[in-house]
Amino acid sequence: MDKRLLDILCCPVSKTPVRLLSKHELDALNGAVVAGQVDSVAGVPVREKISEALITTDRKVIYRIEDGIPVMLPEEGIGTTQLTDFPAGA
Repeated sequence: MDKRLLDILCCPVSKTPVRLLSKHELDALNGAVVAGQVDSVAGVPVREKISEALITTDRKVIYRIEDGIPVMLPEEGIGTTQLTDFPAGA
């Protein structure tokens, strides 16, 4: 992802800056997706593994990246509180 774009992106709800999800965090997220334990903010089950994503710097919301384009719609976010095995820090 282009660093200039990453520098201007933020959560559309809280306006918190975002950063790329680390490999360790992505692995934990995808483990929960495979186990059927992940829903979007809108309550829709996330069934597809995520190849790349952004996370707010306060570590509360994850936004997936599809084909290099961040999906920054509030209802498409994934709240991290539902992820029981999510790493404590990046």
